[in-house]
Amino acid sequence: MATNLSTIRAPRKASEKRKRVGRGMGSGMGKTSTRGHKGQGSRSGSRLLRGFEGGQMPLHRRLPKRGFTNIFREEYAVVNVERLASLGESTITPEVLKKAGIIKRAEQLVKVLGDGELSAALTVHAHKFSKSAQEKITKAGGKVEVLQ
Repeated sequence: MATNLSTIRAPRKASEKRKRVGRGMGSGMGKTSTRGHKGQGSRSGSRLLRGFEGGQMPLHRRLPKRGFTNIFREEYAVVNVERLASLGESTITPEVLKKAGIIKRAEQLVKVLGDGELSAALTVHAHKFSKSAQEKITKAGGKVEVLQ
């Protein structure tokens, strides 16, 4: 649908009035100013921490901690030999893989695995190779180049 002057509308809630509390009984928000009677939330200066449950042990402290996250983990984009053969290129680099839509970013670390068959000689530039992938590429007359 084309956007033009006849189809433009104000965003949702753009024309809604701000809630004005404590302006008398006729406003519907007088007397306690929507704070209810007594209790912690009714007092002035009341501010609760995120996750506070009225003194009950908060959920994030009741649940057990599990596992460990390694901050130095290196994630590799995995590509099989079979996919490389279907590209129809003689030299394969991360840029070529990105252009073909096999990996998301050209800067990604790439590991080549040996699933599938390879008939054409390819020069493959990647960060890691499995033993079977290395064997299949060299057996087909290709070359393995390890990137840093």
